[in-house]
Amino acid sequence: MEALTREDLQKQQDFQEEIIPHLDSIYNFALRLTADPNDAEDLVQDTIVKAYRFFHSYEKGTNAKAWLFRILKNSYINNYRKKSKQPHQVDYSEVETYYESIRSEQSDTTDLETRMYRDMMDDTLSSALKRIPEDFRTVVMLCDVEGFSYEEIANMLDVPIGTIRSRLHRGRNLLKAQLTEYASHKGYSGE
Repeated sequence: MEALTREDLQKQQDFQEEIIPHLDSIYNFALRLTADPNDAEDLVQDTIVKAYRFFHSYEKGTNAKAWLFRILKNSYINNYRKKSKQPHQVDYSEVETYYESIRSEQSDTTDLETRMYRDMMDDTLSSALKRIPEDFRTVVMLCDVEGFSYEEIANMLDVPIGTIRSRLHRGRNLLKAQLTEYASHKGYSGE
């Protein structure tokens, strides 16, 4: 095994300082995009590998988080294109294990109502986000969930800032309409 050069050691140190602090943020974004923890972990791993491989193109001191989000978004799009060309496959052994675990679960009735409503609200918001088109969902998540500025999002997605503002406005309205409809079905009024 070869000893690391001074440059390699410096690259590792810089990578640790600049990139690693953003792991939680990129995982959360990956989870919102994929809606599956395993796929999100794979996407984050792919992003980190690419970030390390191309770390020489990163300008130290610039917005590392935006740079990572751009890599993640591009990886997600590329993976989506690959998957869309493949037929859907299900591993029966995974389904069987899941089925058996659900059957054997028992719930504590004193905590059931709290858990049910908490999960329902999370599911309601996630479902509402999933139902809006991806271009709008991505901008809403980057701005409202991750806190990126319009300029940063425009840079990440390679679109004009006016398009970001338009997508954000439209995405928020679509999300609001879905959540308002849900609330009215549950008996809540906007007054």
